[in-house]
Amino acid sequence: MSKIKPYILIAPATLLLLFVMGVGIFTCVAQSLGYFPLIGLDNITFDYYKDVLSNQQFINSLILSLKTSLVSASIATIIGVILAYLMTKSRVSKFRYFLLNLPIIVPHIIVVMISIAVFSKTGVVARILYNLNLINDSSEFISLVNDKNGIGVIIVYIYKGIPFIAITVYNILKRIDFKLEYVAKNLGSNKYQTFMFVIFPQIMPTILSSFIVIFAFSFGSFEVPYLIGPTNPKALPVSAYINYINTDLTQRPLSMAMNTILTFISFILLILYNLIFTKLNKNKL
Repeated sequence: MSKIKPYILIAPATLLLLFVMGVGIFTCVAQSLGYFPLIGLDNITFDYYKDVLSNQQFINSLILSLKTSLVSASIATIIGVILAYLMTKSRVSKFRYFLLNLPIIVPHIIVVMISIAVFSKTGVVARILYNLNLINDSSEFISLVNDKNGIGVIIVYIYKGIPFIAITVYNILKRIDFKLEYVAKNLGSNKYQTFMFVIFPQIMPTILSSFIVIFAFSFGSFEVPYLIGPTNPKALPVSAYINYINTDLTQRPLSMAMNTILTFISFILLILYNLIFTKLNKNKL
């Protein structure tokens, strides 16, 4: 009884959550297949998926979302791992630990507003460059907001991702026996070799799982690319939302097809994360 008691306690909330998610996913998939009786569509078809996958605008949106997510997650992971390793070499005060946690606490929307105030053509950086006579007009400043390469979006994701990676990896590094590092140095290994062949293999599962988490979040994020992302092409979640709010309800199945594809990719990332997490637990045992 004691083994099943925790599951009984969380059963009401779990069932409610599964019901809400189940209805939403079922409705999304059904409408993406053309089953939308509200407007007279009741024939199951894959034509909407064909239309979406053959649409160059969708392909461009998918590439943009993958690019911004992959670049930001990769940079955040590299910097975060290096920062975590450096933290193990010195005493981390509560204040420094709080500063590292601060970007995680601050909501994305606040970071977006700060980015607009700092990096837009009328932002702080542009004004400083103008006062220094480095630019003659604000139009000469390369705005990082709504730029076609999504640099502003990438900056926000990096800012939010670095502390997450650093704290996660740091908590694992603290548990590693650094005597192995001293042994490797005594055997002639330099700092790079010691890290790559002694420390890195032990934290690799954590790095991969953390990378997948921030990549998946960035890939499915809506508010950041909606506010400071490129206007053309738009990120995939933004493109799906715009199609969803279209007054022409016959476009709704196209939006649902986009959302289903987005959900499918997210589920793949979730499965990968679960596999890595399972492997990590087996290694601990």
